[in-house]
Amino acid sequence: MARCHLHKFGGSSLADADCYRRVAHILLTHGNSDDLVVVSAAGKSTNFLYKLLELKDSAQLWQQELQVLIGFQQNLIEQLLSNEQATSLRERLSIDKYQLISLFSQDELKEYERSEVVSFGERWSARLLAALLRESGVAASDVDSRTLLLADEGGVPQIMLVESRQRVRQVLNDHPNERLIITGFICANSRGETLLLGRNGSDYSATLIASLAAIERVTIWTDVEGVFNADPNKINDAKLLKSLSLDEANRLAHLGSPVLHNRSLQPLFDTEVSLAVRSSYASHTDFTLIAPKSSSASAPVVTNLASVSLFNFRITTEVSNLAELLAASGLKPLAHWQLAHGRVELAFTHENQQQVRAILESEVPGISDLLLREDLGLVALVSADAELYRRGFARLLSRDARPLFNDGLSLVTLVPCANVNLLTQKVHRRCAGPRKRIGVLLLGVGNIGEAWVDLFTRARTSLNKELEASVELVGLLSSKKALLKEEGIGLSSWKQEFEQQATPWLYDHLFEQLQALDCDEIIALDISASAELTLQYPEFFARGIHVVSANKLAGSGPLAFYRELKQQLGNRRLFWRYNASCGAGLPVQHALNDLHNSGDSIEAVGGIFSGTLCWLFEHYDASKPFSELVMEAKSLGITEPDPRDDLSGRDMQRKLLILAREIGHEIELEDIELNSLVPATLADIPLEQFLERITELDSEMLQQLQAAAEQNKVLRYVAGLDVIEGRLKAGVGLQWVDREHAYANLTPGDNVFVIRSAFYQDNPLIIRGPGAGREVTAAAVQSDLAQICRDLVQE
Repeated sequence: MARCHLHKFGGSSLADADCYRRVAHILLTHGNSDDLVVVSAAGKSTNFLYKLLELKDSAQLWQQELQVLIGFQQNLIEQLLSNEQATSLRERLSIDKYQLISLFSQDELKEYERSEVVSFGERWSARLLAALLRESGVAASDVDSRTLLLADEGGVPQIMLVESRQRVRQVLNDHPNERLIITGFICANSRGETLLLGRNGSDYSATLIASLAAIERVTIWTDVEGVFNADPNKINDAKLLKSLSLDEANRLAHLGSPVLHNRSLQPLFDTEVSLAVRSSYASHTDFTLIAPKSSSASAPVVTNLASVSLFNFRITTEVSNLAELLAASGLKPLAHWQLAHGRVELAFTHENQQQVRAILESEVPGISDLLLREDLGLVALVSADAELYRRGFARLLSRDARPLFNDGLSLVTLVPCANVNLLTQKVHRRCAGPRKRIGVLLLGVGNIGEAWVDLFTRARTSLNKELEASVELVGLLSSKKALLKEEGIGLSSWKQEFEQQATPWLYDHLFEQLQALDCDEIIALDISASAELTLQYPEFFARGIHVVSANKLAGSGPLAFYRELKQQLGNRRLFWRYNASCGAGLPVQHALNDLHNSGDSIEAVGGIFSGTLCWLFEHYDASKPFSELVMEAKSLGITEPDPRDDLSGRDMQRKLLILAREIGHEIELEDIELNSLVPATLADIPLEQFLERITELDSEMLQQLQAAAEQNKVLRYVAGLDVIEGRLKAGVGLQWVDREHAYANLTPGDNVFVIRSAFYQDNPLIIRGPGAGREVTAAAVQSDLAQICRDLVQE
């Protein structure tokens, strides 16, 4: 039966006697009786051995330092083993000591002999751990990997896979049902001379032996819990990744991950071996599993390098040839950019700088004007779905950043070294941190509310994708009942949920419930016509809740109240948008703001802001009495239930006030002259009496129509605001207008807005279209909601 698990323990996991005991406990509780184990040198033993070589090279005394190192190993033996086991290891350690003394006593050490000196660290670790396991009553043997891994010599030893696989499987056959503790970091040439596998060689040993032995799982036990979506030492809310594809892990390692190493992952490709990264200090916690063949992308990971080597040069030959030459030398750039005028930029780690420079200067024809920069650092995001995060990442880049390099698995930029950490934090927060959750509270569940939910249902997926956030409906409110749900309200079942679960509400309780919702932001959509709700806007703002208003009453309320709301908006990052309150979906306020931002000055605003009044006067031609036309419109649902709400002109007066304030005129509603179509004698009587006496409107309206016709004009109910000789004149009422005027030829039910400015004098800017209706009003509310969401996700 094939063995299924290989464990690898690094030097930090074997730093002292307690660490050894912890490792033994892990092997006894998290493994099988025939597991393989690869170990590094204990603690700083390898560094100590290199220091001895340096002392030897510089003709300094090395004997005392050697005694310190031997003493460290003896102490580990004494603390961990009983007399019988300890005696055996002490004897072998004594032999090793004299062998080291013999090596250091030579005039000059060959490279193989220097490698043999360094190999003692791993050999001591393997012996000690095997002995400790045997003392715990389990079968265990230490194995010198120089007897397993055969390599060709070179700058980095190249493992002879066929011969090494035979040796590994022979050793496994010779030691069934026994834990084998194997030295990492070292191998041998065909003459049995010691070779070192280089930086992170023990991790490479582990994955290599696992692939040769067809092991199912490699677990690298280290001093961290696994791979995080950012460096937890730099990003406070970095999160552990539970899974990662091998391709993603490989790219992350190439970009300088402190946990994963590019070379260590290569043996896992084209195998079924999975790799786990776990903490030997907290073996009970979650960990990261790297799957060999994963089709799904992991959560994005943000990584950085404080500084890189950036080569900039002109090249006249094919860049692909250069890429192949560098790849053959194991020098794939971190990122590259094709610039203008035949120039190319390649980014590498500093440790590859000299080798890359040598190739560029001597082996590649057609290269000139070679420049090197070291003042830039790297920030990258790694994910198989990297393209999904490109827009959010790109928005964070300033002028001094390199454009995003995208290889399908990562997005990479370079910025000045001083900016690396700040940009890393921003990218993590935007792309890899918790998705911003924006809760939406719908105030009004009637016709427009229903239309908005339908629209939001269709738009939500693309909006969330664009924002890289989660916008959710969390509350529904009618005049009598409310439903708030932490987990969100189903968009396909909201009516049933509201009907079955909504409860009576009061404002104090409502605000407490809103405060308790687990949302980063809350946006209230006021599509009611409630004056009482409008009075609660200061409390919404005080609690950090943004507002979208189709309700006209706040924007056209008393000036002191309006100023208070604007002051609250200026005191913190709050948004209040109310485009739907005037013109429904027509971009009137957008146009006014754009003109202002362009340096224009608005001189006059006028128009027909009521779909009902537009319909009435487009149809009124005296072929039937005006009152009969009003009753027809009422039966079609064009007017309000009480037609006087339309005929009074008060609605248009409020809309004109909203626009006046939007362009900077701080006026009250009473400053706008109102000429109502409803005589004072009919204004305050009950609706039934008004409808009985509605024919009293006909005489005056007919006279107005005939008088206008005598001058070849038509009758329209118009709102207008103009600045004449520095004085503001604003009013709403009947006007006679030319038959060619913008007010004269509208589709019944439309609104029209005419804007005159310094830029638009003789030919005013005209905006016309449906100014009422559930769909267009819902669309205006959705547009304002989307814009607030965009503002909220900006840094």
